[in-house]
Amino acid sequence: MSPTAFLHPDDIRTAFSRALSDMYKAEVPQYGTLLELVADINIAVIRRDGPLSTGPQAEEEQQRLGVERHGAIRLGTAAELATMRRLFAVMGMEAVGYYDLSVAGVPVHSTAFRCTDEAALLRNPFRVFTSLLRLELIEDAALRERAAAILGQRDIYTARCRELIALAESQGGLDAAQAREFVAQALETFRWHREATVDAQSYQQLRAMHPLIADVVCFKGPHINHLTPRVLDIDAAQAAMASRGMRAKDSIEGPPQRACPVLLRQTSFLALQEPIRFVGSADDGTHTARFGEIEQRGCALTPAGRERYDALLQQAQAAGKAGQPRGEALVQAFTAFPDDLRALFDQGLAYVRFQAPAQRLHAGEAAPAGLAPAELVAQGWLDIEPLIYEDFLPVSAAGIFRSNLGSEGQSSYEGGGNRAAFERDLGAPVADEFSLYEAAQAQSLRLALARLSAGATAAA
Repeated sequence: MSPTAFLHPDDIRTAFSRALSDMYKAEVPQYGTLLELVADINIAVIRRDGPLSTGPQAEEEQQRLGVERHGAIRLGTAAELATMRRLFAVMGMEAVGYYDLSVAGVPVHSTAFRCTDEAALLRNPFRVFTSLLRLELIEDAALRERAAAILGQRDIYTARCRELIALAESQGGLDAAQAREFVAQALETFRWHREATVDAQSYQQLRAMHPLIADVVCFKGPHINHLTPRVLDIDAAQAAMASRGMRAKDSIEGPPQRACPVLLRQTSFLALQEPIRFVGSADDGTHTARFGEIEQRGCALTPAGRERYDALLQQAQAAGKAGQPRGEALVQAFTAFPDDLRALFDQGLAYVRFQAPAQRLHAGEAAPAGLAPAELVAQGWLDIEPLIYEDFLPVSAAGIFRSNLGSEGQSSYEGGGNRAAFERDLGAPVADEFSLYEAAQAQSLRLALARLSAGATAAA
């Protein structure tokens, strides 16, 4: 088959994310209310502050905001993770970053499946935060073996989904009809099933170890537990949720409110209590796992920026443990972090997107050769905009998980992360997010300088 007959992975990703959103909206109606709230706030912010970008990608950035979502799933076995990697590859997504959540009291380690190309991110930056249960962290040996046996009996993928993944790999893609079938089959993996695969006693024993263990082990598949739209003012969203009938978690995860947002801030309406049917019982039980989340994305930070961010976050957490109110401790700690994009860039703390200023283009001037990017910015040859953070924060993810799963079970786990084991189970190394931001920044510099040069040539 000719590659020209294949549907582009970006189009498959968009079709899947829309289908997933429609399914989740039908399963969790409050998610639809959340989308309406976010759309209203984003319109108001853009009217107040202007467009997201002034560069040549301004229209694409605006369109991206309307379709942007991230989801989260929790897998139980290495085989499930390896197949999930292959499934997302059909949509042009790969594993980026390694996250150890055990240090925050959640017995999983994770990655984010997302696209990495700048053009693909503009078309649809759909992401899925994907966690793998660490059975070795279950201390009760008998319960650990029971969980492994339960997981070993299930197959979270349809037979046809597996066939279509293999077909995409062997022929280099899927045509339009195959892609439609792939989306429909892949959707079944993420669907909610109210029938548990265990009896009530097994569920309660696993839940007593940790609610997330029960959520992963006791069901037919890794039901999508939230979908997250991107909002431009998360503080306004947090305040407005109650007026739309949603019970918001008590605080926003991530850095405090800033004039120049960095990294990621997240909040959610709390998980719904849903009826489930246990094996061997005619009576319903209940399970809480699925919720609605909102995120506000800011500027990606360099390794130096992340190091300073993490140090300040630890400082705020220590102050909170000593009795200072959490929000107050965060604000106080982050007064030491520059709250201006130019200062962040000058200090090497943040990644940026370079733009050719309109006045320079109109003047038909080429930038002088040999100047460093910082000098070009200082002399007005280049403008800078935030390079959006596309990834996740383990402490924030754990905070969201804990808010929506309950407080039972262990609060910490020994042993720390195990990236090598995760990559072995994944079947591939995870991409380094800092390298991706570095490349995106460098590409924007090349494009901005080329635009200046082209403008000078045209004016000559």
